[in-house]
Amino acid sequence: MSKVVDHLAELTGFRDRDVLDTTLAGALRDLLEPQRVAIHRCVGEDSGRRWLTRARLAADEAAATADPLWVEFDSLPRLAEFPARVAAIDSHEPVNVPGTPHVTIFPLFTDRDVAGVVEIESGAPLDGDQQRLVASILRIYRNFQSLLDYSERDTLTGLLNRKTFDEAFYKLSSQAADEGSASPGERRTRGGPQLHFIGVLDIDHFKSVNDNFGHLIGDEVLLLLSRLMRSCFRYHDRLYRFGGEEFVVMMRCASDADAGRAFERLRTSVAAYQFPQVGNITVSVGFTMLKPGDTPSSAFERADKAVYWAKTHGRNQVCSHADLVGRGMLDDDSKVGDVELF
Repeated sequence: MSKVVDHLAELTGFRDRDVLDTTLAGALRDLLEPQRVAIHRCVGEDSGRRWLTRARLAADEAAATADPLWVEFDSLPRLAEFPARVAAIDSHEPVNVPGTPHVTIFPLFTDRDVAGVVEIESGAPLDGDQQRLVASILRIYRNFQSLLDYSERDTLTGLLNRKTFDEAFYKLSSQAADEGSASPGERRTRGGPQLHFIGVLDIDHFKSVNDNFGHLIGDEVLLLLSRLMRSCFRYHDRLYRFGGEEFVVMMRCASDADAGRAFERLRTSVAAYQFPQVGNITVSVGFTMLKPGDTPSSAFERADKAVYWAKTHGRNQVCSHADLVGRGMLDDDSKVGDVELF
């Protein structure tokens, strides 16, 4: 029993979801002593969803492995390629797949949606006590995920909230620094050089939506917009609601032009969407590339200046801070760290 308690204490001791999944895999491996434990997440939207391996840990391995965070989405297996996993999710019950090894698949849920599955490979089927132990640990895991969601996510839209932005920004910046120091061969292996961008999105004339239709309809617009954002961006892009009608996206692209196309895809999707009662709305977007030495405030300030320019020059458009500076539309008075750039 003390071993179980120790693992539960470790499991609930982390706020980083990446660490949480590997800790869950390690706890199940130590408690059940199977041949392998794996956690597979459902990523993507609707019929295009795929499997992302979040943790895979064999009996003789010291550390778990996982799919890279920035893995190409199309390279991941589709949900239908693993029908037993889908059956576990659909039935909300464990599914046993006889064979050598025997595989027991447990559905993994959050309060908001389907998260994925836990697969346990063992020499023999798990007995009733073992299955109940796994089910209990997964309930605790789900409850802890719910607490994290309550702390980290916007209640209305389910997007990340503002207070999680700084930590994610520095994590992204460190990844950018690591990639920048990689050898040319390593960068080729990772699929070529990638840059990191922050975009600020603001709904045009949103006050008039609340004034004319009421705040309940305004909230519905925000909720539907968040769904459009999820469908337009990739599973690993980080989507935030900063408050009111302001949203932020952190993403990775090969160039300023690629980032612009991604934000333009969202802009056109929003403009074409018929919002109930309201009809059409538009959004203005400003974005910037992360620079060495950036702080969350310095990067956000550049993107915010670009979106302000967009809103004061016609709205319903996407503006790159670098492009505006290059065309002389904005002065580059941004700051990187504590050093002002001239």
